[in-house]
Amino acid sequence: MSGTLNKVMLIGHTGDDVKMHFFEGGGSIGRFPVATNETYTNRTTGERVSNTEWHNVVVRNKAAEVCEKYLKKGDKVYIEGRLKTRKWQDDQGKDRYNTEIHCSEFTFLSPKGENEAMNNEASQAQASASSASPSQASEPEKDDLPF
Repeated sequence: MSGTLNKVMLIGHTGDDVKMHFFEGGGSIGRFPVATNETYTNRTTGERVSNTEWHNVVVRNKAAEVCEKYLKKGDKVYIEGRLKTRKWQDDQGKDRYNTEIHCSEFTFLSPKGENEAMNNEASQAQASASSASPSQASEPEKDDLPF
């Protein structure tokens, strides 16, 4: 074990739709910003202060295509991945840096639009599967909790 860890977990809102780039070999990459907010009370003034931090998220291949299809600007999303810093030179020859989150896992947290339709389809599929099972159909439900 190397003794180091590079892991990021965020819950935030997308700042834009996913921008896709496709490659000749069939691969793809998607990029989108995620905003996280921090609110606290200034001890000296008693004033509420709100800070927004923007994060550049990168997803690859099939995951990028799924994000492009279902994520829209303003959606709430959970992102898990690692930090990676890219270095390049601008037109004046100055070194520039960009830190990104290379996403390995994500969960959509805003059930609206196509996400909602997808959740409804999954619920209907589960309902039809449970009604097809005779052992489950004869048992009364013990509670009405959704999980």
